[in-house]
Order: sequence, then C-alpha cells, then structure tokens
Amino acid sequence: MSFNMNFTVRHQARYSVLPDFCMLSSHTRLIPTTVQLVRSLIHNPSCSCMDLKALLSSLNDFASLSFAESWDNVGLLVEPSPPHTVNTLFLTNDLTEEVMEEALQKKADFILSYHPPIFRPMKRITWKTWKERLVIRALENRVAVYSPHTAYDAAPQGVNNWLAKGLGVCTSRPIHPSKALNYPTEGTHRVEFNVDHTQDLDKVISTVKGISDVSVTSFSARTDDEEQTRISLNCSQQALVQVVAFLSQNSQLYQKTEILSLEKPLLPHTGMGRICTLDEPVSLATMVERIKKHLKLSHIRLALGVGRTLASQVKVVALCAGSGSSVLQGAEADLYLTGEMSHHDILDAASQGINVILCEHSNTERGFLSDLQDMLSAHLKNKINIILSEIDRDPLQVV
Repeated sequence: MSFNMNFTVRHQARYSVLPDFCMLSSHTRLIPTTVQLVRSLIHNPSCSCMDLKALLSSLNDFASLSFAESWDNVGLLVEPSPPHTVNTLFLTNDLTEEVMEEALQKKADFILSYHPPIFRPMKRITWKTWKERLVIRALENRVAVYSPHTAYDAAPQGVNNWLAKGLGVCTSRPIHPSKALNYPTEGTHRVEFNVDHTQDLDKVISTVKGISDVSVTSFSARTDDEEQTRISLNCSQQALVQVVAFLSQNSQLYQKTEILSLEKPLLPHTGMGRICTLDEPVSLATMVERIKKHLKLSHIRLALGVGRTLASQVKVVALCAGSGSSVLQGAEADLYLTGEMSHHDILDAASQGINVILCEHSNTERGFLSDLQDMLSAHLKNKINIILSEIDRDPLQVV
C-alpha cells in the first residue's frame, strides 16, 4: 500500500506494565505452605447447579482463554444439546477411556480436562478410535467436555505458579509474558501531524472527528520558530484507512506526519514459563528433594550441567510444566525444571552449565488440580459439586 505523501511510519512499542487479574503485589511471592482443607463431597446438599453458558462465562473470568497459545485447542470441546445444566464438575489432567468411565459413574455432567482430548481435527465420529469413543460417550450421556490447557499455564494462579511453590520462598516472573487483552488507549494506531494555519484547523478537526473510532487531541507546537498546532488522534485499523485517505487528499493542510502502531502492554505475572529467584540459594541436592516432595515422586531424572555437582548452588530456576523445551530455550538459570525435553535440548542446556530436572510430562501438572478444586469452588461460590479424578495418572512409571 503506497501513498503519495512524505510520511514517517514507525512502531511505538508500549511496554507499560498493567496489573494482572488476581494479583495485587508487584512481585509474585511463592511461599510453600501446608493447608488442610475439607474437600466437597460428591453429594453436597448445599450445592445447587449452573447453566452451562453461565459456567463457561465464570470459567473464563477465572482464567481467560485469550491467554492460551494460538496453536492450542481450548474451551468447550463437546456440548450436549441445550439447555444443559451442570451439577457436578469433574477434574482430570487427561481424559482417557478409564477416566471417562469414572466420570460417568460419579454422575458428572461437565468434565474439565486440562489436556484437550480433541486436538487434531476429526473427520468422522465412529467407535474405531479411543478419542472418537470419548466424544460418543460424552454426547450419549450428556456430558460437556472443556479444556483450558495453556490458558492455565499462562494464568498467574495457574499450573506454573503451582509448580514454583515447590522450590521454596522465591519471586517469579513469566519467561514469555502475555500481552494485555486491550490497548492502553483507544484504538490500535496513533496519527500525529502539524497544521500551519488557524483557518485550516477547524476543517481538519471536524473532518477527522466525523470518522468512526477516532479520538482527537491537539496541542501547541513550535517548528522552525513558527507556532503550529499538533494534532494527535487515536484510531482503529479500519479508521486509519479513512484518516490516511483524507490526509492524502489535503496534503497542503498539514506537515510532519507520523503514524504510530500501538502495542498492547506486557503483563508482569501472566505468560508462559516462570523464572524463579530464590530468596536463599540451596544446593542442587536440596532442590531435588524439594521437587520430589512437592510432586510426590520417589524418582526424577537429572542431567548435571558441565562442571556442576549435587553440591552446586541453585539460585535461579527456569521452569515450565509439561513439555518445556521451546519455552525454556535461552533462559538464563542454574536449573531447568520441566516434565520432558528432547535429548539434544538437554545436551545444549548442560553444555552451558545448566542442570536439568525432568519429572515426566503430566507429573508437573496433575498436582495443580487439587489447588484448582479449591480455587474453583470459591470462584463459583460452591454452586456446583467439584470432584477430582482418582484414576487419572501419568502413563509412564519407573519399573
């Protein structure tokens, strides 16, 4: 797209930080505590029910699906014919056929599966494959299926935040911060230009104000010892086309034009992965024991960084629940903590003196569901029963 004008076009990166939802302090303080909570019984007489649409809205308020990765398949995946009322919400990390049977036996009518059971497009729904059978059984039994996946990875009260609690007292920030959902000001672009003559000013302002999605301000400016008026307007992508069209047709009215592309600000506590800085450094051996205790594992896998031993000090940990290779790559830390990494990514990290701990994919995620059960109960004001799968587990075991 070309214009017969002398425009300066540049990007204006706005990294002013907005406060995240559910976070009040400037730093995330992660302090491990042991809390004994009474879980909701499956048949809780104080619980009522929720309409499916109302439940979906509340879940999005808890953690917006907008923060999920673009490649992910999140949200409502299976929907019974409306209206659908939810009495019992069933939590699982992975929805297998065994877990589906458990959910049906417990009279669940809504399954929240952290991992999406439907990821690749399905061309048919038959009894041939296990994922197709999941869809059939869900629909036959009027069970909705929902997956948050990477939206919960990014959330400040989500999976990675839970994983970081096992490290000890620390501050944390996302490795890859998410952008805010909205721009800090109206519009996606800012157009600024000078107007020489007072008699032209009213025409210019009235014209641009007549364009939808445009907000206008003006202020005095001096150029080459000459008093001028600087016009600054914020506009949407659609309005920008009309603004540029007007300016191109009236180039004698203005000069020194800039078009700025505004950026959504980064969020300090929302995003993929976490960089965690311990208040007090500990030995790698101590950190190994802390992680095993937090994840309730008897064994984990450890790759020592070049020149490192179990006595080496750990101050900074970069972590990512699940499969962390792409998120952790390039992060500066003493230790990488994740579920799984490729052989060659482990070698790359170790060559830089970075220790790597692997715990198997879902072992770094599943424990979060217990915290999630309590958080959702509070968020939904105990309107529905929320139960946790007793069968769901990582498919890999040490033998």
